[in-house]
Order: sequence, then structure tokens, then C-alpha cells
Amino acid sequence: MAKATERYGEWPLKRLMTEVVGSGHKSADDMTREQATEAMRRILDGEPDHTTLGAFWLANRWKRNTPEELAAYVDVMAESVETGVPEVDPVDCGANYDGKGRTAILGVAAGVVAAAAGTPVVAHSGDRVPTQKQDAYKHVLDELGVRTEIDPAESAEMVDETGFGFYYQPRFNPAIHALHDRRDQMGVRTFVNTIETLANPAGASVHLGSFYHLPYAKRIISTFRASETAVVDRVIMFQGMEGYDDIRPGDTKVAEWNRREPRSRAPQDDGPADAGDEEVEAFDIRTPEYGMDFESEDLGVEDVAGESAEITEAVLTGERDGDFADAVALNAAFRIYAREDCETLDEGLETARAAIEDGSAAAVLEELRAF
Repeated sequence: MAKATERYGEWPLKRLMTEVVGSGHKSADDMTREQATEAMRRILDGEPDHTTLGAFWLANRWKRNTPEELAAYVDVMAESVETGVPEVDPVDCGANYDGKGRTAILGVAAGVVAAAAGTPVVAHSGDRVPTQKQDAYKHVLDELGVRTEIDPAESAEMVDETGFGFYYQPRFNPAIHALHDRRDQMGVRTFVNTIETLANPAGASVHLGSFYHLPYAKRIISTFRASETAVVDRVIMFQGMEGYDDIRPGDTKVAEWNRREPRSRAPQDDGPADAGDEEVEAFDIRTPEYGMDFESEDLGVEDVAGESAEITEAVLTGERDGDFADAVALNAAFRIYAREDCETLDEGLETARAAIEDGSAAAVLEELRAF
């Protein structure tokens, strides 16, 4: 059994398992902020043995982490994150690092279009992250000939020069990257899959993410509120395809939270949804009203990275219209809307389409390749 030390305190993971989180799905207790903080410090230092760490991860999965626990994990992770803060304030896109396997990744194209329209955007991912180890932002950019394995300072320069920037997890978050092999042995996702997307290496004040179910979005927003390091002013989350930050066609729910007083212009407003002692606006959009009048299957591809790169270039250069172009435009509009560079999604959509039509988006892609 790991021994308590002056550095860690009195809560080795094995003790947390036997006395707090490990008694089962219904009877497990939640950890205090101090307990979760100590657990994460031990994990990032490589202190727990493999069996104990795996059991702890699985117990957390069974009981479901509270926002307070997730915030503690995020804050410890932040101690080893190397940020590269650009002069502009971009939208931080926090897609699942373990990627997609069935549908095209549209975030690169959408981010470039938004950047061309005047909304700076950053994305970040690792390389074949467990458990899915599928294609992510990095792999589409690699296929497009854009450098990805760069340090955070260079990523910040990329944002300032082009409007779009990519941050590579092994460079800005090496402590989490070092857990790759242990995560791979788990066979299921852990809370690390959640918190790594909240690393915010560009220090952005706006976070854009995705969810399957609205309660998850509320939990992430409450995590931001409870965190001492992941301080953002605004969060926009929507139902994404395969858990990624590509909006799902059809009737799609959106969650919006502002640290300041929220605006009251949400389309099809369902009213406020409580997240702690502040409000989350939850509303539905119908994507056919914004040009996405098709099914998720219509965005399917076989070679996710390769075909996504081909689609990205074709849409940005105006050589491809139809379903993929419509999806890219609406996803770009969400990024513009997230930063409040437009009042409505309709306005953002018009701006996004103009950036494609006038060649601005294609120019940003060439700038990224030349960076």
C-alpha cells in the first residue's frame, strides 16, 4: 500500500478506494476537494501501482464524478500545462481527444472559416488517444500539410498570424500524455478523457464543446465554475456527432452559459436550466432551418482523416457545395456565435458563407500551410 507522505497527505488511492469511492455504484461516496486533489497529484507523479490506479479510475466511472472532483483534477492538471497565450482571444474548441471513426471531422474547416471571418479559433488534441485511438484534429491537419507537433509558443504565433491555431497535447500537457499506456490498458474511458479537453492551452475566455445528453453539459459548466484555473467567461456546448464538436443534424440541443448576465436571444428558448446557483440557457435548434437538411449518415466517410482533409480543402476553396459545405458553414457560425462576434446564428451563417465565397477561407488555409 502506498504510504502517506508530507507531499501528498493522508489519502493514498487504495485508502480512497476502501473508504470512499470503491464501495459500488449506489453506495460510493463523493470525494472532498482535498481528497480529489491529492489523488490527482499522486496519479500525475506515477505513484499508484497499476492495479490500484485502474481500480480507482473504474470506481470513478461507476459512481460518476462531481463537478467539484473534476475541478480538482483540472486544477492539478493545470500545474503542469504549458500555455501559449496569443495576443487575440480565441474560441477554445475542446473535442474528445480519442477522435471519430464514422463521420467527417469538420472542425478544421469550420475553424478556418471562422478565422477568415474574423473569429480566432484554437483546437487541441493528442495522437491516437485511448480508448478509441481514432482520428482527431491533428490527423486532419497532418493530411492537409499543416505542422502540428509544435510547442505552445509556436501555436500562439500560429493563432496570431492566421486566426487558427493547433495545440499538441504531448507538448503542452506532457503529464497527461505520460498516462497514455496506462489509459490504453483500461479498455474504457476515464475521467482523464473529460478533463484533458478542458486544458485550455491558449488561455481562451470562451469554450466550445459537445455532449450526448444535456446533464453532461451542465456538469462541464459546473466544473468550469468550480475550477480555480479553468476560468472562462462563456461556454457553448451542443449535441455533437460521435461526441465530437461537429454539430449533429436534426433537432439539436444547445447549452449556453455566461459568467456575466446572459443575453435573451436564444432561438426556440426552452428556458433556463439550473447548474449550481447560476443559470444555463438550454435551447433547441433545427438544423434544416440553417441549411443542414440531411442526416448524420450523409456526413459519413471511410477514411476519416484523409477524406476529412479532402473535404476541408474542397469546401474552403469553393470547389464543393452540398451537405458538407452546409455543415461546415453552420459549424463555423457556431464558433462565430460562441465568441459573440455575431448576434444570431443566422448572422454568423451569412458571415461564414461570405468568407468561403470571397476566398478568405482558402487564404487562411494557405497561411497555415506556410506557417
